[in-house]
Amino acid sequence: MTRTLHITIGTRPDRSDLEETLGSIDAGEDVEPRPSRLTIESLATFGRIFRPTNLELLDAIVEHEPDSIRELARVVDRHPPEVTENVHELADYGLIELEEDGRAKRPTIWYDEIEFSGDVPLGATETGSDIGAVP
Repeated sequence: MTRTLHITIGTRPDRSDLEETLGSIDAGEDVEPRPSRLTIESLATFGRIFRPTNLELLDAIVEHEPDSIRELARVVDRHPPEVTENVHELADYGLIELEEDGRAKRPTIWYDEIEFSGDVPLGATETGSDIGAVP
């Protein structure tokens, strides 16, 4: 089964399936614990998150399954502090998870593909939180 992370560029999170998810929880059914949707409110934030260096990290995590951020830095031939900063940014947005393994943190990805949708808001100058994960 393909696990897809749905990313929407728009001004507000799509919560259309929230009631169904809450009903499933109330009925005692198993519900995917990770958010399957991420809404990014600004085009600038989208561009920052999905810049080539971050996409390279996502690809390397999938392909090489590194045991630590330091190993990931070796794989992509970049300085560990830079990779650490990028990895934490990706984790903050829910694009990767960091599993504690002693002193090391192992970056993992729970999805197989990313699907993008939504309108691209040109000229938006709103401030505030740019993301919202919705289960």
